Amino acid sequence: MEKTFKFTPEEVRTSVKIIQYLRTAIGSSLENHDEQKVRKYIHQAIVAGHVHRDVFGLNPILTSLQTAQIAVDEIGLHRDGVIATLLYGSVANDDDHEEIDQLFGENVARIVMGLAKIQKLYEKNPVIESENFRNLLLSFAEDMRVILIMIADRVNIMRQIRDVEQEEARHEVSEEASYLYAPLAHKLGLYGLKSELEDLSLKYLEHDAYYMIKEELNATKKSRDAYITQFIAPIQEKLTEAGLKFHMKGRTKSIHSIWQKMKKQKCGFKGIYDLFAIRIIIDSPYNLEKQLCWQAYSIVTDMYQPNPKRLRDWLSVPKSNGYESLHITVLGPESKWVEVQIRTERMDDIAEHGLAAHWRYKGIKSGGQMDEWLANIRAALEAGDNMEVMDNFKMT
Repeated sequence: MEKTFKFTPEEVRTSVKIIQYLRTAIGSSLENHDEQKVRKYIHQAIVAGHVHRDVFGLNPILTSLQTAQIAVDEIGLHRDGVIATLLYGSVANDDDHEEIDQLFGENVARIVMGLAKIQKLYEKNPVIESENFRNLLLSFAEDMRVILIMIADRVNIMRQIRDVEQEEARHEVSEEASYLYAPLAHKLGLYGLKSELEDLSLKYLEHDAYYMIKEELNATKKSRDAYITQFIAPIQEKLTEAGLKFHMKGRTKSIHSIWQKMKKQKCGFKGIYDLFAIRIIIDSPYNLEKQLCWQAYSIVTDMYQPNPKRLRDWLSVPKSNGYESLHITVLGPESKWVEVQIRTERMDDIAEHGLAAHWRYKGIKSGGQMDEWLANIRAALEAGDNMEVMDNFKMT
């Protein structure tokens, strides 16, 4: 155990960059002297000997900064969530609740104490692979920002432990990411974070499978890119002629999803044909979104034969987590089936960032709206009987 906690020079440089970023990203939501008070609180915790490196040797203060950056970038948290994230690693005991309340307000104190309660839940329940643990987790988190911060924190930890020597601890963290945090992120529509958690879990838990698929993807990238170019060129021409403002991209399926398909279909990598999807993202005013998406649909299906059984219309009825898009599968060149996703810029942001982006567009300007947003998050997490990925939440 360290007598005096110290930063390495590299940790200092990284911390300064993140602080500058956070200052710019959420500065408008900060109150007078927030930054100075956070610095003072953490400094006092260091002096008092409450701050120590974790099992992986990671700096908890830098870790909290990195987690806060993910929470801002990927989830859209602001002042209360960020301050709570920064303070949590420096909290000594439950008595800190009153001090944090006085310094930063009840919201921050409630989030910090929620994180502390869940940490104690972990200590009492070393085996988390149960429905009971998930229910306890949600009941302990009175403020849903606790769950959002935990997801961001697990993504961050998974990024940081690539080269650590503590194999057993990394294995445990990865299993939790796969079993608990990826499904939580999925239910909230945080598909980017969900995919990253799944891929990193596979990388750490099934190393050979992960790198086999990665190497196959790298080996076939040139031919895959050439096919995508061939497929989208005529579509781009027709969409442009129709006067639509848009951009297109090919999205390769995640390594984890490819591995799941290989296991389900009991085949090798070469037996998986739908390795990618084409995404058409339209720049559209809100009132014309559906009209322009269906116009793009008509253009694509005039050019390539659609499979009517594979039409997914989440324009007319969006998913519970706010996801909106049109998915179609068409027969492309060389008789290959290709998935095409049609959506607007707004829809694409929601598809990547889930409920957070959905509410960012609606605008959260009052405590009542924030309460409604957090209530929506709780409702999404409590839906269904278990944490399995349900059909109505899938990006097929």
